[in-house]
Amino acid sequence: QVQLVESGGGLVQAGGSLRLSCAASGRTFSNYAMGWFRQAPGKEREFVTAISWNGNSTYYADSVKGRFTISRDNAKNTVYLQMNSLKPEDTAVYYCAARLTWTGGSYYFTIRDEYDYWGQGTQVTVSS
Repeated sequence: QVQLVESGGGLVQAGGSLRLSCAASGRTFSNYAMGWFRQAPGKEREFVTAISWNGNSTYYADSVKGRFTISRDNAKNTVYLQMNSLKPEDTAVYYCAARLTWTGGSYYFTIRDEYDYWGQGTQVTVSS
């Protein structure tokens, strides 16, 4: 089992920044590719960004490309989401997710059902 705990959400004005953290425990963090998803009220949970186990590969949804940055620190068992130039449409509950992966390559995953473990989520609200 992997336990994931997100933090860093909050209320911010449009144009502002937030940094989310997701702390993992329970298994070897560096064996897992990580992702961030978000879910706005009344909408499906959607992919935001993903990172390979070693941080060498990343991928972003078009809606956040150039504004959000995913990173990870395997020594701290933590993945981060730096969010800049926030917009009201970024308002959502943000979830981190973990997927056991083959460490012989640098793979990331963009599909919700590909992930094995999920955090409880952290609310991000962007006011206009």
